[in-house]
Amino acid sequence: MSAISWLLILSGVLLNACAQLLLKAGTNSVGTFSFTADNVWPIGLKLASEPHILGGLTCYVISVVVWIMALSRVEVSLAYPMLSIGYVVNALAAWWLFGEALTVERLVGIGVIIFGVFILARN
Repeated sequence: MSAISWLLILSGVLLNACAQLLLKAGTNSVGTFSFTADNVWPIGLKLASEPHILGGLTCYVISVVVWIMALSRVEVSLAYPMLSIGYVVNALAAWWLFGEALTVERLVGIGVIIFGVFILARN
């Protein structure tokens, strides 16, 4: 795989991970909610105007463009599993940014993901 292909894949993965983290920050800012007939508009407007939510959605849009560029260069059977790197990035970032737990089970799972991506990338 070429350097540009790797760069596109990793950029897409990191943009997707960033989008998730921004969405989480946005929902933390808004607070817990549920959609009911009475609050669809108020909550919808609150979410639509929350800067973190908007940033997350922007990251998603950019990540789709980058991902399409990556798929034009790399087989989907190789590129798609690389998205699992986002799980690793998000777990570590959520621990650091939001204080989420990194249990032994999660760390073992992260290790399995890293090992799997390593094996896949060697092909």
